Amino acid sequence: MTLRIDPDRVEETAKELYVRALKVLPPDIKRGFDRLASRETDATAQSVLGIMVRNIAVAEQTDNLLCQDTGIPIYNVTIGRDVVVDGVALKAAIRRGCERATREHPLRSSVVHPLTRRNEHTSCGEGIPVIHVDFSEAFDGLRIEMIPKGSGSENNSWLRMAVPAEGIDAIKRFVVDCVLDAGGKTCPPTIVGVGVGGTADLCVHLAKRAATRPLETACADAEGAALERELSAAVNMLGVGPQGLGGDATAFAVHVELAATHITMNPVAVNMQCHSARRASAHFTDTGVTYGF
Repeated sequence: MTLRIDPDRVEETAKELYVRALKVLPPDIKRGFDRLASRETDATAQSVLGIMVRNIAVAEQTDNLLCQDTGIPIYNVTIGRDVVVDGVALKAAIRRGCERATREHPLRSSVVHPLTRRNEHTSCGEGIPVIHVDFSEAFDGLRIEMIPKGSGSENNSWLRMAVPAEGIDAIKRFVVDCVLDAGGKTCPPTIVGVGVGGTADLCVHLAKRAATRPLETACADAEGAALERELSAAVNMLGVGPQGLGGDATAFAVHVELAATHITMNPVAVNMQCHSARRASAHFTDTGVTYGF
């Protein structure tokens, strides 16, 4: 059965997703807090984790934002089989929904012109919201994921064009150095996203995708998954701790995403997500729209 996507419904959904993402923390992140707290050995860090958890609960109970930073709005669209959609209309609808969320809710617009710093108070601008469109045979229908990426985490982004002869050790050192450099600026505990391979721009995109991937998921590549486990353990031995105040809970996890690359280079990128790892999603099917994370 062919599914035709209505742009008006996309607009309303894009609006709803932005507000949902800012107000409700995904369950996997809450479970991540529980795991970190159960292993934390530092008293101050235990107290800081408790304050974070309490802040999240109060925000949700009072229908407030989890964080004042409404971030750069990112929409990831995945189109499944048997879907008919006007791509131009789809992107325009997402932009309208993003604008309406900002004006009607209302939300603080964090988006400005890069040179004049002018704020149109729409959370939109040239190239913003970021809209990625991909295709999948894994499901029917259309899925929209919304991620508000705050500047505290986004400012902690790095790229290194490593020399292949340096091997995997160069990747490990780079990730550890980046986490130490970020310290408490990313509001840890974080999700450390690592991209390896591809071109420079693809590598950075992979790191972003890794940083915003749900917890309790693993890299599809076996070697990448092994690197995730090793780096997750290493990062939580650095002593940065929650909010950079010391302790074991520096990161929920290190996530890795890979792409093939050229024989003469080995790009590695790091992008971080803060402890308020916000996201929301909607799945369009012939029975309607279902919201989730």
